[in-house]
Amino acid sequence: MAASGAYAAGSPAVPDWLNKGDNAWQLTAATLVGIQSMPGLVVLYGSIVKKKWAVNSAFMALYAYASSLLVWVLVGFRMAFGERLLPFWGKAGVALSQGYLVGRASLSATAHGETPRTEPFYPEATLVMFQFEFAAITLVLLAGSVLGRMNIKAWMAFTPLWLIFSYTVGAFSLWGGGFLYHWGVIDYSGGYVIHLSSGVAGFTAAYWVGPRLKSDRERFSPNNILLMIAGGGLLWMGWAGFNGGAPYAANITASIAVLNTNVSAATSLLTWTCLDVIFFNKPSVIGAVQGMMTGLVCITPGAGLVQTWAAVIIGIFAGSVPWFTMMVLHKKSALLMRVDDTLAVFHTHAVAGLLGGLLTGLLATPELMRMESPVPGLRGAFYGGGVAQLGKQLAGAAFVVAWNVVVTSLILLAIGLVVPLRMPDEELMIGDDAAHGEEAYALWGDGEKFDATRHDTARVGGGIEREGSVEQRLAGMGARGVTIQL
Repeated sequence: MAASGAYAAGSPAVPDWLNKGDNAWQLTAATLVGIQSMPGLVVLYGSIVKKKWAVNSAFMALYAYASSLLVWVLVGFRMAFGERLLPFWGKAGVALSQGYLVGRASLSATAHGETPRTEPFYPEATLVMFQFEFAAITLVLLAGSVLGRMNIKAWMAFTPLWLIFSYTVGAFSLWGGGFLYHWGVIDYSGGYVIHLSSGVAGFTAAYWVGPRLKSDRERFSPNNILLMIAGGGLLWMGWAGFNGGAPYAANITASIAVLNTNVSAATSLLTWTCLDVIFFNKPSVIGAVQGMMTGLVCITPGAGLVQTWAAVIIGIFAGSVPWFTMMVLHKKSALLMRVDDTLAVFHTHAVAGLLGGLLTGLLATPELMRMESPVPGLRGAFYGGGVAQLGKQLAGAAFVVAWNVVVTSLILLAIGLVVPLRMPDEELMIGDDAAHGEEAYALWGDGEKFDATRHDTARVGGGIEREGSVEQRLAGMGARGVTIQL
């Protein structure tokens, strides 16, 4: 009786304001977004890079995820979703005490004029965890631009500083009740806050860190394409929590968002693949994963705000515009060629995120906007929003771009005064073993010389006898009729 009573409505663990369905979905969505980073992008990064960088690349993602959580609960969450300090920043504070975390979730700065305060029907702890996953994946995505050469010590210093001084500003401005939120810039689930931000900051970081070795830039083939697909699959499936959790409730908007997310991703993947076949005569598996990614990114700013036929249109643009900037424009731009963006995060996230934000400004329907946004009167240009809404989308993107370029540069320049941003060339030649003293795969012959004394004998004792020399065993195999090809 006591056990069942603990879950009854009206018990201390289930206050009147708590909706069990919303709370269960939000925690599930947080877990799905977490799976995108751990293990999704950790596996993707560890397999899509050259073998000698597999450990380092996976670890950069792992470290970013772990370090973000402590910074988030110490100061980050309340800077992004707490009380207003500046038009673009919230007041810092901890999110660790019982009194704060068990109360009803509330985004205090969202209340302004006709706009009511956003108050989901679950505890603050749930919101803290859900929003942490968004902050963490932003840094993990950013890491993709500097894989294969950034000094790991510099990365360890960079992650907390960038989260505090860059991510929290974008999150508060667009989601937490900052000036872009109340002005009416639409970013449903992170096209600007996460993807445009990580793409621009990653490109900026790649500029300051410098390029990989010439040999790595010329040949950087994946060490495990099948594992890369598995990591990409975790990312795709986890996106249901990414966009489905954005309404802060298990409601109609969440359902529309999950459907639109998958439709856009599939359409974009097929579009990118068809373009590869048309222009290069064969489909690229890496290209298909990139097309999947751009489809997911591009729908994110409007996943719960556009009709599903619009998600198909967004998917077509997502699979073609970033394809063009990566495959054509990149090769004609001196700046893009100069900056070594390892995984093309600029194209797959910055370009796709900006494109998605602009398309949302055109295609967001007033009916779906009323379901999702507490800001009254928002709608896409095609539904009466006019040029003004598109202008707001452009201005919001300009703010995110400018802030990330400046702040990312300042952080890296400051770190560079203490520790080199780039590993020395002699360590870059080696890779994981130089950076961590570890290698991804224990394959025989990796840098080792053949030692007959180690490989032609077994342990003497314990019932195991010496097998003889290599030449003797080969001769024995020949005597038994075994054909030996050398």
